[in-house]
Amino acid sequence: MIPSLPAFAAVVVAAGSGSRAGGAKQWRLLGGKPVVRWSVEALLKAGAEDLVVVVSPESNAEAEAALESLSGWRLAPGGVTRADSVRHGLSALGGPADRPVLIHDAARPFLSGAVIQRVVEGLVDAEGALPALPMADSLRRAPDGFVAGSVGRDALWRAQTPQAFRMKTLLDAYAAWPAGEPATDEAAVVERAGGRVRVVEGDPRLMKLTFPEDFAMAEALIPRQIRVGQGFDAHRWGPGSSVWLCGVEIPHDQTLIGHSDADAGLHALTDAILGAMGDGDIGDHFPPTDPQWKGASSDRFLVHAVERLAARGGRLVNVDVTLICERPKVKPHRQAMRDRLADLLSLPLDAISVKATTTEAMGFTGRGEGLAAQALATIELPIG
Repeated sequence: MIPSLPAFAAVVVAAGSGSRAGGAKQWRLLGGKPVVRWSVEALLKAGAEDLVVVVSPESNAEAEAALESLSGWRLAPGGVTRADSVRHGLSALGGPADRPVLIHDAARPFLSGAVIQRVVEGLVDAEGALPALPMADSLRRAPDGFVAGSVGRDALWRAQTPQAFRMKTLLDAYAAWPAGEPATDEAAVVERAGGRVRVVEGDPRLMKLTFPEDFAMAEALIPRQIRVGQGFDAHRWGPGSSVWLCGVEIPHDQTLIGHSDADAGLHALTDAILGAMGDGDIGDHFPPTDPQWKGASSDRFLVHAVERLAARGGRLVNVDVTLICERPKVKPHRQAMRDRLADLLSLPLDAISVKATTTEAMGFTGRGEGLAAQALATIELPIG
């Protein structure tokens, strides 16, 4: 919460179809969480005392799932146009006539407390306030694809949201807006009614997600941290005719004994990924006391860890597995193991290392009592 700000309310508009983005962008994951959640979290953190999220009625379940565990918000039904949706949101808010209300597009996820503070404070001597960026590029007219003159940019600004107004000011301005005429945004509505709308400093990161390629750019803007996890596993030898190592079945005169298929390489790697996330270990997710995992293929465990990483907006950077045994010889099968891991992890081959070593006949692996594996995994996770 920003202590110096007066009490304010907010409407987050999330009722669009997102046709240009290839679907309803407000529910898509960005950095591991739905796009709409970024804005709602930012407004609540800044101190919004009442917050309405406007969605199409058929999207209520998606909205509730996207905002699960957050408190201080409620839903309102969207309208045919953006202006209709804003009006519905204002009606759901109610409240004092002079209370500041912020109207924000859910498609602008990177909302900061600093921008919120600037637009609210911009109402001190104006009827409205909007964040904006000055035009940096030169502008040209090209009606038929050829340059036909330039456009001065000195007084041009790129408008963003949230836009701030007093509740009564905005309601009165909408009441005076000509029926059937589309409104660009709330600033245009208030300006048409004679109100002064102050421009405050915007934020280059407060980009609007409009096209599919915008999501790749937005992902690149999210601060991330590098983490490294380590895993270790060991199994004893027993009667059998083959052994599973790093997802590859290798003919052998023994097999590894375990509750699942005892693939020590995949077990160590699964633990390394979970460890890098601080997400427990393989036994927490797949208890050996649970009969459903008896004889299970260990690639299921590994895929589960990768899916949990992706759900948090993270990605795997590289993995390194070392198998420790006297037998079987790993080198003839190493490429097949790397290929299998590349398929399971969706990583390029040069991000996957599989090595083998012996303990020079020392210890339980040297005596042929069992096989051990250790693994390292490097991941990237969004910060915050």
